[in-house]
Parts: sequence; structure tokens; C-alpha cells
Amino acid sequence: MRKILVIGSNSFSGSDFVDLLLDDPENHVVGCSRSPEKKRIFLVYKRRSSPNFDFFQVDLNKDLSELIDILDSFKPEYIINFAAQSEVHPSWENPGQWFQTNAVALSELANILKSRRYLKRYVHISTPEVYGSCKGMVTETAPLNPSTPYAASKAAGDLFLFTLVKNFDFPLILIRATNVYGAHQQLFKIIPRSVIYLKSGRTIQLHGGGAAIKSYIHIRDVSRGEMLAMLEGKPGEIYHLSPEKGDAVKDIVKRICELMDKDFAKSSTIAGERLGQDSAYVIDSTKAHKELGWSSEINLEDGLASTISWIETEWEQIQKEPLEYLHKA
Repeated sequence: MRKILVIGSNSFSGSDFVDLLLDDPENHVVGCSRSPEKKRIFLVYKRRSSPNFDFFQVDLNKDLSELIDILDSFKPEYIINFAAQSEVHPSWENPGQWFQTNAVALSELANILKSRRYLKRYVHISTPEVYGSCKGMVTETAPLNPSTPYAASKAAGDLFLFTLVKNFDFPLILIRATNVYGAHQQLFKIIPRSVIYLKSGRTIQLHGGGAAIKSYIHIRDVSRGEMLAMLEGKPGEIYHLSPEKGDAVKDIVKRICELMDKDFAKSSTIAGERLGQDSAYVIDSTKAHKELGWSSEINLEDGLASTISWIETEWEQIQKEPLEYLHKA
């Protein structure tokens, strides 16, 4: 069987990737996250009961030796790391915590992994925010120009990983995908939060008037790209996963309003822009198209409709969940 270990399997992106892997009975998957497994509504792989999945609660910052013991016992051919402090706004308040997870703990882990001969590929999930504002079609060779502590911490981690590639032939594959969305996403994210607010009769705040351009891509399209990169990608390379164009946040909210038969003007209001908000994230995925044979398949209209359907189906439980980001150091 193919042995795959997913760090950050409790995350939205990590859990969807686990679910995709479990479609193949030849995959034996181990998931690791610092928190206990989330509720079923937030973990898509919980819809199945697979003998090919094992979960370990282990904190990359505090339990590195335990994580290494798990790795050395399992001996995964592939490691995919989704673990990160990933929210932008609170990174201004606790930048040291963001650097600890996204750069320091990462460097300690990767420095150990560079000597593990069982490892064929280490796939690291980065972010296009390391480029700063992405205007035009930004390629994988664009210079790093982060605008927030979150982006700077991710850039620092990425740069360290490439020192291992240069000096130790570390089998790194780096993924930078744009704004993921879909069913099971954290409720404070703009798409599920907008749906919840519309159902609850609350007004949606659009920071900066919702003018920032985001390239929203369905989570399953990104998971497919990550799996292709894991299996077919060239070590030492960066791959972008993104739709061909971006949309203003306000236009995404307008589409949600239309799908839910709500009046956009009455349902939204303008709020101040977030500190360090980049004006656009539009990146070029030509390399992934050509080298991996990847393309996005789920159009925005269908993706938004399925997300709305998930919230309506799980509405009783979702009403009991917090709608704001809860920071955990």
C-alpha cells in the first residue's frame, strides 16, 4: 500500500485531501493535528469509516519528538503538510506565534526529515500571499514581497525549505493555491459566513467595500492538484493551483445573495479595510496544467450552490457553532 502522512488533517484543506486519498483503497493514510478530530460537519472524511485511516493528536510546536516517532514507525513515502497559523488579521497581534508554527517548528521538522530515506516526497502547502498583491498573472518565479506577519512567516518557512533542496536534495514540492472554499469550511470564512448571515437576517460586512480581488477555487479541485503534485510533481518545484481569473469579494457575495434570493444592497454594508490587505490574488497555473495535467473542474456557481446546500442541511448544528475565529496559540 502507498503510505501517506497528512500533517494538519483537521484543517479544512487537510481533511478534504484525506477524503480524496481514501477514495483509493491502496492508500494507507495517517492524519496528525494538534487538536482532537473535529465534529463530523467539519471533517468530510467522517462520512466514511475507513480501515485505512489512523489519527494522532500531536502538536508540531510541542510534540515534535512524538511526531517523529510516529513518522519513523509508519515510514511514509509521502508527507503533506497543511499545518499552519493561517489567519491574517490576528497575526498582527501575535506575530511570534505565527513565526513559531510557520517557520521555526517547520524548520525543525524538515531538518530532521532531510535524513529520512523512506521519504519520497514532502509536499508543503504555502500561500500566494507570500507574493504580496498579485496583479496580472503571477508565475512561480515571482519575487516574495509579503504584506502581513502571516505572509512573512510563510515566506520564511518556504525559504528555509529551499535551502534543504539546494544542499541536501530534499524532495520538496511546494503548493500555492488561491482562496479555497466549499462545504465543511470554517464558518468565519467569507462564503459560509455570508450564507449564515443571510439565513439569520444579519448584515454582511464587506471590508474595504469588498473591492479586493480573490481567486476562489473549490477545495476538491485543489485537493486533486495536490495529489497530482504529490505523485507526479518534480522535486524542488513550486506549483500554482488557481482558476483563470479572480472576482471581487463583493461580487462573490452578490452571487450568494442571488442564489438565496436576497437583496445584496439590503444585506451588506461597507466596513474599513483590513490592515495589510493585498488588492488582488490572481496567479498563473499554466505550469500545473502542462506538467501535472491539472485543471479546475468545479465552476463557481455550482461550488457556491453546494456550499449553501451543506449549510442548509446542517443548519440545526451550525446554529450552535461559533461564527468568529477562535485563536489557539
